[in-house]
Amino acid sequence: MWNVITDAIAVHTGRPFVLEQRRPVSGGCINQGYCLQGQGQAYFIKINQSHQVDMFAAEALGLQQMAATHTIRVPRPICHGVSGGQSYLVLEWLDFGPESAETWTEMGRRLATLHAAPGPFKFGWEQDNTIGSTPQINTWTLDWASFFTEHRLAYQLQRAQRKGGQFPQTQQLLEKSRRLLAAHQPQPALVHGDLWSGNVAVLTTGEPVILDPATYYGDPEVDLAMTELFGGFPAAFYRGYQETRPISTDYQIRKTLYNLYHILNHFNLFGGGYAGQAQRMIQQILAGPV
Repeated sequence: MWNVITDAIAVHTGRPFVLEQRRPVSGGCINQGYCLQGQGQAYFIKINQSHQVDMFAAEALGLQQMAATHTIRVPRPICHGVSGGQSYLVLEWLDFGPESAETWTEMGRRLATLHAAPGPFKFGWEQDNTIGSTPQINTWTLDWASFFTEHRLAYQLQRAQRKGGQFPQTQQLLEKSRRLLAAHQPQPALVHGDLWSGNVAVLTTGEPVILDPATYYGDPEVDLAMTELFGGFPAAFYRGYQETRPISTDYQIRKTLYNLYHILNHFNLFGGGYAGQAQRMIQQILAGPV
């Protein structure tokens, strides 16, 4: 497998690559990660089962599209494929450095600029992708309330039911989602889609970078909402974002609804206490305004 990967790197970069060192690095909870080094070059490799090659193809496409906006740094995808019963994705190797208030502010500014980049007048993406390893449905939809309710909440709730999740007020929740989003008409933006603290970093040069996207065109607030999950981002990030692209005062009403998608997904992936957290969020949404 490694010979196939090194040969693919050479073909796609146009530079000979002879592997001198291979070492495991963190690849998250879904993939195995490796650093390949040789001849003064270094690459980050993600490895998974062969049937996940479409997941890697979608990640590469999302990174290419975000890079094409010239707004915020992302890892450059090199190549992807299947070898030896496993799929792989090769990305440029990035050296990370320390974070600071200044770099967090700049990250907020650049994310806001990404969200302001022109795109289509509909929600979704040109193909389905994944959130973690869960399929993420991106069927093009003109109406945001319909897209989020059907392709985000309803889909995760259906998967949760098959896994034994007990969420008795599902229909009320979906109706509330439609009402809550009916008057909200965001401009579709290219969103990261999985923007928690583990998917952002700062390069040794001080440049912010975002990683591991679950890209689609959606409400920019879905990215902001997820930055408040799993530890949250520093206040400097939101100051930088707000300087560049004002955050709606109604965002606080929609935030829990948007984050429920990710908590349901975590239940579907990992089970455990996420069911209780999801149920508490559902009760909060149902008790809220609209």
